Amino acid sequence: MFYNVENLFDTKDDSLSDDIEYLPGGLMRWNISRYKTKLNDISKVIIAAGAWNPPAVVGLCEIENKDVLGDLVYGTPLSAFGYGIIHEESPDPRGIDVAMIYRREIVSVIDHCLLIPENAIGEEFRSRGVLYARCLVYGDTLHMLFNHWPSRRGGVLAAEGMRERVAMMLKNSVDSICKVSKGEARILVLGDFNCTPSDQVMSGLTSHGMADGCTLVNLTDHKMAEQAGTYRYQGTWEKIDQVIVSENMLNRMDGVTTRPENFRIFSPDFLLKDDQKFPGRLPFSTYRGYSYQGGFSDHLPVLLDLEFH
Repeated sequence: MFYNVENLFDTKDDSLSDDIEYLPGGLMRWNISRYKTKLNDISKVIIAAGAWNPPAVVGLCEIENKDVLGDLVYGTPLSAFGYGIIHEESPDPRGIDVAMIYRREIVSVIDHCLLIPENAIGEEFRSRGVLYARCLVYGDTLHMLFNHWPSRRGGVLAAEGMRERVAMMLKNSVDSICKVSKGEARILVLGDFNCTPSDQVMSGLTSHGMADGCTLVNLTDHKMAEQAGTYRYQGTWEKIDQVIVSENMLNRMDGVTTRPENFRIFSPDFLLKDDQKFPGRLPFSTYRGYSYQGGFSDHLPVLLDLEFH
């Protein structure tokens, strides 16, 4: 599962990030009651996504810090499922990060790190890195890369160059994994890419084979993925939250495998509400502008079922 949880901030001031909007005296009037409500709401979504058997791995973005992850997995009904936490601090000015939680009885994390584009450290790169985790699942190794690419605030072309740099870094990382594994690596790339599968920067990831035959397949763009999208902007749905897999994970008869039809957007009625400006429905978000709605997130989660042979 991957879920952009829309600004999951605690109520404490972090002197190293610009979190002033999400303090009790800030514009959002964020407080402990709203914070606890949001934590419980996110746990409800995760549990419901698995029909009371929550996903073994959940990638999350717009997480302020490791403390909020602890509050989520230990202070809500998720505490019954034994989730562990993987978190790395990104150089995003607002302090929002990409993270992963995982059920420890199913998944073992071998190692993990934060990937940052080369020659873009410190002040030069001010966004989210890509969280890489190498995991063992029922004896099979999975390489997972969780993304939250630079925002399109200011228009589609805003930060396009930075997204291209992150995309190139991601592609090079997949190439390296493939070379080491001689094309046998099972790779999952998940995230909020802030662009659609048809955008050039995304299609470039899947347009031709990677090293040693590890071609990437974007399941979000598959004909079976008929749901409208994960994010709605001015009345139009967009599939900016996506799941990409290495081709050798599809329809295998051994180990961890999956199928294109195993991808879906999780869109139960409780995650949606009527759009007041445009016909149709949209994600029931925590805020609409600066107005508190008490919803879940402005994104819908994406899910992929894995099979084991």
